Amino acid sequence: MTINDLANTEHDPYYARYIRKLSDDVRLREGFKVGGEKVRQFFKTLPDEKLEYRYQPNKWCVKEVFQHQIDTERVFMYRCFRIARGDKTALAGFNQDIFVEPSGASRKSRDQLIGEFIAIRSASISLLDSLTDADLQQIGDANGGVMSARAAAFTIIGHDIWHMDVIRDLYLGGR
Repeated sequence: MTINDLANTEHDPYYARYIRKLSDDVRLREGFKVGGEKVRQFFKTLPDEKLEYRYQPNKWCVKEVFQHQIDTERVFMYRCFRIARGDKTALAGFNQDIFVEPSGASRKSRDQLIGEFIAIRSASISLLDSLTDADLQQIGDANGGVMSARAAAFTIIGHDIWHMDVIRDLYLGGR
């Protein structure tokens, strides 16, 4: 299953900003594996002095952005799971800003964050491997909009790219 199989009607237009980050040939399961390694390598190689850097006073530091990616994967894979299982219950949105402080991201080491990411990504891949293409085409309601299970999953891959681009541009000066 590739990104080309995904119809625009399978997700709220808001998520297109992330999905458009993916190349046309991205295969869902392989995208999680390859993308996971890219995220791991990206955060592993960031300069130590940038991990707690904020490009503006009220913005998240790099560690908090990484924790946000991890938390978003948890939320979106939960959506993917519920929708793939045929659950038609409307799934609530989440306020990303209230997750930051209690996450304790700024107190975690790089290795702790990378370990947490690897664990979550491994669980995500395991879930995707357990689902059929028909499961992934199931449609549900997430955050007040239409979402297929596969759109929830593809959004995660694009969301990671989005935030790595933001970090490169705003935190690392375009490096």
